[in-house]
Amino acid sequence: MEWETVIGLEVHVQLSTHSKLFSGSATKFGAAPNTQANIYDLALPGTLPVLNKAALAMAVRFGVAIGAEISKRSVFDRKNYFYPDLPKGYQVSQLDYPIVGKGSLTVALEDGTEKVIGITRAHMEEDAGKSLHQEFPGMSGIDLNRAGTPLLEIVSEPDIRSAKEAVAYLKKLHAIIRYLDISDGNMAQGSMRCDANVSIRPVGTTEFGNRAEIKNINSFRFVEKAINYEIQRQQGVIEDGGRVVQETRLYDADKNETRSMRSKEVANDYRYFPEPDLLPIVIDDAFIDSIRAELPELPDAKKARFCREYGLSEYDAGVLVSTREMADYYEVVAKQSGDTKLAANWVTVELQGLLNKNNWEINDSPIQADRLATLISRIQDNTISGKLAKTVFETMIEDSAGVDAIIKEKGLQQVTDAGAIEKLVDEVIANNQAQVAQYRAGKEKVFGFFVGQAMKASKGKANPAQLNQLLKEKLK
Repeated sequence: MEWETVIGLEVHVQLSTHSKLFSGSATKFGAAPNTQANIYDLALPGTLPVLNKAALAMAVRFGVAIGAEISKRSVFDRKNYFYPDLPKGYQVSQLDYPIVGKGSLTVALEDGTEKVIGITRAHMEEDAGKSLHQEFPGMSGIDLNRAGTPLLEIVSEPDIRSAKEAVAYLKKLHAIIRYLDISDGNMAQGSMRCDANVSIRPVGTTEFGNRAEIKNINSFRFVEKAINYEIQRQQGVIEDGGRVVQETRLYDADKNETRSMRSKEVANDYRYFPEPDLLPIVIDDAFIDSIRAELPELPDAKKARFCREYGLSEYDAGVLVSTREMADYYEVVAKQSGDTKLAANWVTVELQGLLNKNNWEINDSPIQADRLATLISRIQDNTISGKLAKTVFETMIEDSAGVDAIIKEKGLQQVTDAGAIEKLVDEVIANNQAQVAQYRAGKEKVFGFFVGQAMKASKGKANPAQLNQLLKEKLK
């Protein structure tokens, strides 16, 4: 039997506010346990919540950016469950009246096509604390630093049909929240976490199968691996005559498997009711319009502009706008060097390779945009060749000196003197008469041999264009 996969994602994004959703406690990552929790976060008697207006504005900012419905009236609810890291015994969230309604994202797939994935809603809620197990043998410790941290939970429609589509959606979402500056999206630190709802059904049917929810996956790679594992597991269960149970599962990255945690809860299990200590949120058109007016240029619009203004391919433009920082870096290099396509090649190949190798963000790069622009300018004015530029680039990683200083110190200036190159060519031809005869007899592939010998003799410094032209003339 052929199976179709149905996937919906719930993505929790930590909003980049300086304080929590309902209290003045700080939200900075990495603080010592329980140093960023005040009397409200501890749920001491008599404390009352106060909504963080910056968090509200960030939620609306996201909704406007994806063309979603914005609710002018939204309500907070209590989601009741008992867990050690939830001091109040409930989580303040939004159920029936979220701040952001229906919207969509258009994602680019690996085969070059695009797909529209619906977004059901995005609602604000507070995070829970964290249970610590390894530090306390036989016991658990509770760190309430995260308790009350503002989250925006973004819920997709079940429109995703493969693990790769899920990753493409997540990467697009990640880019948007970074462009909007509403979250740093750092998955390793928990600023963006994904729950994947996965089910399968026979191809051609419309009824959904029972789904498993895989909780708190914290990297794009693990999302893909967890979903693929779960698809295979569910197929095996059904084809062996079993039945997929609706449940919550945990992904174990070390074993590359999902494990059952608990049966899947539904809304009734949480006994939702409106939060009595918070009034409904009421916003007007002027508030929404003010946020819309401040939106930055988003990835799709920037990609189209890069193709139009800089003559880039769809692929190169897509790579360059993958993050706001990368796009800004490229624009500096392109404008200062004056060669938009060569700038794109160096940023997407050499620079990106350096970042990937060292697991760096572009802001960590030791080669600033203006230095790379100077390097490209030296290729253009024939000071160095493209090959020698790579040597300079490698040196720039460890050496903060200017590009011109590095070229001079290493003696990498390109030889462009016609007389010097002609002398070099004459020597190569004189020393390789057998190959000259082969070339003149019609074996044109031998030409590469002469180029190699001449470049070797010049220690890679001869201008390639001049060298090729003189060789062709002399070898006639």
